[in-house]
Amino acid sequence: MKKESLITVSVVVLGVVQMLFVTTARTQPHAIAQQSSSSQDSSQSIQAKGVEGIWQGTLEAGEAKLRLVLDITKSPDGALTGNLDSLDQGAMDIPINSIVLKDTNLRLEIKVIGGVYEGALDQEGSIVGHWEQGGVKLPLTFKRSSGAPSAPNRPQEPKKPYPYDEQEVSYENKKAGLRLDGTLTLPRTKGLHPAVLLITGSGAQDRNETVAGHRPFLVLADYLTRRGISVLRVDDRGLKGSPDDFYKATDEDFASDVLAGVEFLKTRKEINPKQIGLIGHSEGGLIAPMAAAKSNDVAFIVLMASPALPGDQFLHLQTASLMKTSGASDVNISQVRALQERMFTILKQEKTDANAARRLRAETSELLSRMTDEQQRALGLSEAAMENQFKVMMTPWYRYIISYDPRPALMKVKVPVLALNGERDLQVPAKENLSAIAQTLKAGGNKDRTVVELPGLNHLFQTSQSGLPAEYAQIEETISPAALQMIADWILKRTVKR
Repeated sequence: MKKESLITVSVVVLGVVQMLFVTTARTQPHAIAQQSSSSQDSSQSIQAKGVEGIWQGTLEAGEAKLRLVLDITKSPDGALTGNLDSLDQGAMDIPINSIVLKDTNLRLEIKVIGGVYEGALDQEGSIVGHWEQGGVKLPLTFKRSSGAPSAPNRPQEPKKPYPYDEQEVSYENKKAGLRLDGTLTLPRTKGLHPAVLLITGSGAQDRNETVAGHRPFLVLADYLTRRGISVLRVDDRGLKGSPDDFYKATDEDFASDVLAGVEFLKTRKEINPKQIGLIGHSEGGLIAPMAAAKSNDVAFIVLMASPALPGDQFLHLQTASLMKTSGASDVNISQVRALQERMFTILKQEKTDANAARRLRAETSELLSRMTDEQQRALGLSEAAMENQFKVMMTPWYRYIISYDPRPALMKVKVPVLALNGERDLQVPAKENLSAIAQTLKAGGNKDRTVVELPGLNHLFQTSQSGLPAEYAQIEETISPAALQMIADWILKRTVKR
């Protein structure tokens, strides 16, 4: 799976937790290992061995320890090519765009995630250097691998053959003029079955919502289908093309994709067209009520860790929650909030990217000038990091998110709603968001609403210790069995096979 980015971490200024490789770790830049001043013969000996082969290293990014594998080969014309695997996140075959070896110094560039690795071959046969992404540098050493490293254990992932039918499907969103690809799983029992369409969270996600080496939607689809519920899971628009295609769209566009999926499910002879529901996770929980409010064909919705506050308020809450649990001081949290508020104001006031970028750079420079280097490093702030964030902040997707209030759409939803949050969810804090969902549904007159906070679970509904995103890849559990059972039981109680 070639993704635009790799690990879910807190990007304190941006607000929305994005998929990046490095964290805003409190780490001093690490000097690149330099070529030894020993004999020329030693240098030539190192060069003779070259860099072709399999290399493995561990990147310590905050609390996360990520095993990385380089696979470097030499083509017949002598050019070096290769791929990067992040084993603990299940991100494989990420193309390395440029590999330059000069004397014993190595430089790798990976454009799809905006990452650069620079290091030097030493006398021990290692490559010692640093990884840089988003303005943050972290030390990283690679050693030749003596064998194939093991992938992380994911015991809940289903193994074929499945006790149900699985079909690769495609259908059109005629309104948008695009094709959507997905997987439909169907129980083998007789009669019409209820069905659900799964809606992924933030970022261009694949149909399994792959994150941190987990495939939550694969596990969820498997469980529900075994319980007699058909499931459609779909790749997000733009996933197989340019990532820019995704960020040019807004949640309104994604809601139209969802409704196209509902129309497709209605054509299937195995599915009861009166019992088609939506399950949205994280940002998908914003999209599900939008779609349900626009269609009479949606029979129920399940909201998994769904934001329920206006975008700017939600992002302030998310950032403070992540920073506090990570050990940030109240002063640092206040500094970031002040910066966010100024940036959100600019984005709302300035409609053109040029004007917004000019003001964002001016505001950031003024704020950074009043911070020490140590304070900037503690917050993960630098000009390079901020420039990367500006690119996302000026997209139609992000501009829409910070101004969107989900409550009006939610108030229009009259079909049954199940809203779940994990007690330790730091990305969508349970107390504030579940309370807003419950109050909004009640105010809208929804007669069948179930709101549950699940103890000990994080944003991915894993059993966790802190709830920090750094734990996601390290936890073997993909989704808590209690959450899976609650979702299936709730749906089956509200659907009747015919």
